[in-house]
Order: sequence, then structure tokens, then C-alpha cells
Amino acid sequence: MNSAPHNPIALSAVLITLNAGSQLDAALKSLKFCDDIVIVDSNSSDNTVEIATRQGARVVQQSWLGFGPQKQFAVAQARHDWVLCLDADERVTPQLEQSIRAMMLQAEQGLLPDDLAGFDMPRCNFFLGRYLRHGEGYPDYSRRLFNRKLANWSDDAVHEKVELLTAGRHFEKLHGDLLHESAESLDSYLVKQNRYTSIQAQALAARGKWPSVGKMTLSPLVRFIKFYVARKGFLDGWTGLVHIAIGCFNSFIKYAKVRELMSNQREK
Repeated sequence: MNSAPHNPIALSAVLITLNAGSQLDAALKSLKFCDDIVIVDSNSSDNTVEIATRQGARVVQQSWLGFGPQKQFAVAQARHDWVLCLDADERVTPQLEQSIRAMMLQAEQGLLPDDLAGFDMPRCNFFLGRYLRHGEGYPDYSRRLFNRKLANWSDDAVHEKVELLTAGRHFEKLHGDLLHESAESLDSYLVKQNRYTSIQAQALAARGKWPSVGKMTLSPLVRFIKFYVARKGFLDGWTGLVHIAIGCFNSFIKYAKVRELMSNQREK
């Protein structure tokens, strides 16, 4: 297939959506280089499906299964084995598109290593009105492009990740940023983080992982030193400080929620 920049390539882009109308249009426009775009929607009540259809995407309805299982289902709907998984508030930059095109050309020519399962890409997060360029906010490598014969999403209900299906494979890095264009207010971001820590706590409690007081207190400290000091999150100004403060609190409150859940279970 012609790999000229204006021509789509044999690659499936996959997104899961729920009432993503305010963000989806820009995401789909950044994916025009893919010849197959799949939207797995969870019965949106806004104009998500209308936008997806207008942009030429295939829409499949699937009730919510949890982040990992939902993305597994979405990957299964793709026409190609190589899939690029995005969220509705993410955009592929021209530089990243160029890297993906070059990689897919190698794949078509049989030049990729047999044990290469996929690629990580640097993600640049937009937070409180600016892009974070340090700390947890960048490069925030995200594994989004992979061969579904060799890798797929984990079963995690939240903070899902791409995992190898068989041992002996590896991932490489791509150049060019994936932009995370979250337009959330601080209030909505905190609401989401509270929901995520609750889901994480439920999963840990189900596995019987009782966190020690030491883990509760040291986990936020280690996170702060790693991302705010060692990876220079302080260079992102007050937004970088707010970002790491919320992250450290999440590390603490997640384990506090686990202890609460397990204590309640023991009392029953």
C-alpha cells in the first residue's frame, strides 16, 4: 500500500467511548491515517455515535465490562492484527503519525523482528491549563500500539495495561508525542481519582493483600521523590506540584481503602 502521508495505512485504530462527544471529533481526525477505525460505545446518550459515524468509524455497542475487558472486546473487533488503542481525549501528533507509518511500512515488508509485540509512545498530559513536561506528566510512556496475536489488554477493571500473551516477546519505543487533551476541572479530576482508587482497593482487597502502615506511608514518599525530585516535576510549576500531590494522596488513600474493606469483611 502507498505509504504517502495523505493515504491511510493498513492499521486498526480502536477506541472505547461513553458520552465522549466533546472530545471524540479531534481524536478521530488525528487517526485519519488508519484505514480501519473502530468505536466500541457503551450506550452513549450524547452525540458520540453521530460523530463517530460522520468521521467514518465503525460503531459497535457493548455494555460496560470494566476498562481491561472492554478494551479486549474492542481489539477483537479490529480488521487488522496491528491495533492502535486511543482514548477519546487523546490525539496522535504528526510526529507520532510519521513514526507509526514508518513502523507499519517495515511490518508490511517483513522487516520487524519476530519477537516484537508492540510499541510504547511518550504521552504528554494536559493538566490545569498546561502541558506537563516532567515528572509523572511526561514522558509517561504508554503502550498503545501492538500486534494482538502477541499481546492484549489485561483484565484489570482500572489502570489496565497491555501484556504479552506469550513469553519471549518485547516492546520498543516510538518517537513523537501522544497528546492527552484532558479538559477536566480540578473537581472532576478528583472525583475520577477517587473512583479509581476505590476500584483499585476493591481489587487488592479481593486478593487479600493487607497493606502495612509502612507501605501506606512510604508509598507516597517514594512516589514524590521519584517523580517530583528525580524526574524534575518541580519544573512544571504549581501545576506539577498539584499533580504529584494528588498522585501521592492516591497512593495513600488506596491502601487506606483496602484496610477499611478488609476490616469490614473480618467483622462480618
